[in-house]
Amino acid sequence: MKSKQVLTLDDLKKIANAAEAEAIANNWAVTISIVDDGGHLLWLQRLDGAAPISAHISPAKAKTAALGQRESKVYEDMINNGRFSFITAPNLDGLLEGGVPIIINGEYLGAVGVSGVKSSEDVQIAKAGIAALSA
Repeated sequence: MKSKQVLTLDDLKKIANAAEAEAIANNWAVTISIVDDGGHLLWLQRLDGAAPISAHISPAKAKTAALGQRESKVYEDMINNGRFSFITAPNLDGLLEGGVPIIINGEYLGAVGVSGVKSSEDVQIAKAGIAALSA
């Protein structure tokens, strides 16, 4: 039987605090979501001023990145490049840039999804959060 790493509450707090700090430093009102490797929501944080819809989009992006074990942008790019049938993929609602998998020692532990600003800025926030695990 294999052993598997899992995200702890302390890990979630590190990720969320670093992601929040990145968003606040840039004056970005966003929602930050963290999911486990099965796409189950572990953390949702909607910063003051974030649009209500971001609380739905952010966890969807995280779930997509976790289940696909790749950034959610991959799916957005596939669709934008003409593979429209991918819109019907089951259990994937966040087919937009902004979901980033959490990979530690080659293992996929989950993902961070961010919504509320430009998608590249969402990714910047998510990656700042994930980087806190290695700090």
